[in-house]
Amino acid sequence: MTPTVALIAPGNMGAAVAKRLTEHKVTVLTSLTGRSETSAKRAREAGMQAVDDRKLAEADFLLSIVPPGEALALAERLVPVLTAANNKPIYVECNAVSPQTMNHIAKVISATGCAFVGAGIVGPPPKPGSTNTKIYASGPHAPDFARLNDYGLIVRVLEGPLTAAAALKMSYAGITKGFTALGAMMLLAATRGGVAEGLRVELERSQPALLPWLQRSVPAMYSKAYRFVGEMEEISQFIGKDFPEHAMQDAAARFYERIAEDVDGEKKEVGELDKFLKP
Repeated sequence: MTPTVALIAPGNMGAAVAKRLTEHKVTVLTSLTGRSETSAKRAREAGMQAVDDRKLAEADFLLSIVPPGEALALAERLVPVLTAANNKPIYVECNAVSPQTMNHIAKVISATGCAFVGAGIVGPPPKPGSTNTKIYASGPHAPDFARLNDYGLIVRVLEGPLTAAAALKMSYAGITKGFTALGAMMLLAATRGGVAEGLRVELERSQPALLPWLQRSVPAMYSKAYRFVGEMEEISQFIGKDFPEHAMQDAAARFYERIAEDVDGEKKEVGELDKFLKP
């Protein structure tokens, strides 16, 4: 029997995941509470059905796909309807949160009687025919969630504790988003130091793979920088304050915060990055 999936929220990633499911005849429910018209449009285009929170709790699976800083608040918001539901959905926490935060959310949801899956998405919003986006899942109910492999998703079950998927996601994102932040930081430093042209020439000569990677990853980051702030903070928490390298991820969070403000403002630093990275 085809499952019903509730998915919050219809952002870029959430709507893309929903579209993969609806293309495979899955009914996907969502909430538009507090969402913009842009989100509502994405939901319609993905084939999602807007319902109230009570109806969300009638789904077989409930996927949380929101910015990391909103993950706990969403779980807490849904506690009353999940507690009251007769048929409990499996709650799948898909956000880029640390194992510590994952355990906190699991505790909140477990009190409602719902089964819980810790998950982490690796890759861009999925597109038809693409296999670049994987959802890693862990915990006792992860194999149940893997049923959605039959409906357009790529779910990979990890052995280990409930937090295994969160740990993998934090590690992967710490590398990829950390590299992007470090690269952008140093391009701006070179520009301020008056050696942008010299650095580019040297990158072209001695690091021929690195410059094209920066040309892809840095501009793609601009519109998402505001979301990366909370994610880098979660990665810092994952590393732990006992290890001084956690401060690198905190610094990346502050850098992304500054870039996000620049994107919404004068676009001075974004302009300098674009100038450096132009083909």
